[in-house]
Amino acid sequence: MIAARVAGRSPPGPFRYRHQGSLATIGRKAAVVDLGWLRVSGALAWWLWGLVHVFFLVGVRNRVAVIANWFWAYLTFRSGTRLIVGQLESAPPSSDQLAPAPGRPHGA
Repeated sequence: MIAARVAGRSPPGPFRYRHQGSLATIGRKAAVVDLGWLRVSGALAWWLWGLVHVFFLVGVRNRVAVIANWFWAYLTFRSGTRLIVGQLESAPPSSDQLAPAPGRPHGA
């Protein structure tokens, strides 16, 4: 809209949303695909989800890197790298630990 206005062209028509389907991976060789005309689950849906994901990546380098990482993770049964595990090494300071000592200015 802005680019058309700056260039002096007429604005494009109204936005129209078209749902193209839903894909979700839920584990190793487990996914669901619902394209309206096609519903698949399991390993086939997992492979389809991967293909669609790689298709929408920008650039050959990104596609190759993602495929290589996924292939290595698949072969080595590596768990997801986005998991947060473990405990905090120390608890965050309490509010009285953040307050200045009596008789001392804040920041001294």
